Amino acid sequence: MTMSTTDAADACYTVTDGIAHVVLNRPAALNAIDDRMNAALAAIWDRFAADDEAAVAILSGAGRSFCAGADLKSFIPRWRGADMMAPRRNAAMGLGGGLTRGRHRMAKPVIAALHGHVIGAGFELALACDIRIAAEDTRFGVFELRYGLHQGDGGLVRLVAVAGIGTALDLTLTGRPVDAVEARQLHLVSQVVPRDQLMAAAEATARMILANGRTAVQSARETILDLIGRPLDDALRLEAINGYSALGDFSEAGPRLDQFMAGVASGARRSDD
Repeated sequence: MTMSTTDAADACYTVTDGIAHVVLNRPAALNAIDDRMNAALAAIWDRFAADDEAAVAILSGAGRSFCAGADLKSFIPRWRGADMMAPRRNAAMGLGGGLTRGRHRMAKPVIAALHGHVIGAGFELALACDIRIAAEDTRFGVFELRYGLHQGDGGLVRLVAVAGIGTALDLTLTGRPVDAVEARQLHLVSQVVPRDQLMAAAEATARMILANGRTAVQSARETILDLIGRPLDDALRLEAINGYSALGDFSEAGPRLDQFMAGVASGARRSDD
């Protein structure tokens, strides 16, 4: 077992056995994102990207909720007196330390372990993760329109990509809450589990990712993101180039393929084959 830890007032980072645990840590504010949390998360994502001990991250929230959105007490006032160039400056970096926009191109996958409130910018942050697992008590909501604004940190883009235009319009224009069961039906999450099994389910998913070739995992993630919006012929060409080149110098794939062939010769199979 290997472990390294970084704690900040508003976010925590721990690595154990190849899995980075990133925890939103403003439980009294239901982990609403303010400038301090945003800065803490930006530093954590930089560390995760450079950390050879960590191949996958699990993002979760301390206390009663994953994230209740942007901290409106600090987020809204800055825009009340903003100049016209402020949106252009803001476009380079999104919320959640930039995970929604700017750091979304990290090579390593991020799993969201969701519970309680996942609303507003918290919903956008969850959608920016690669895999989402929800506890039974999770409630999702696009509540921005209640306050006279709408998603600006990937919520619309990713809702359309994940759940389709109809669902994006429904959830956004109505602002209605969505429970975990409906979220699973809408493909917003891949699993719904009892609250006390949430982290175990997220870690089990992380271990499945860790069991695969790291180069292949990172290449597949990059390729999936790059395929979005491309014409069919361009997408097929990109997949072919990335898929075959992911073999690299065979230093990682070679032993795995040799092990597979040895298993075929002996009649052995992985238990899940």
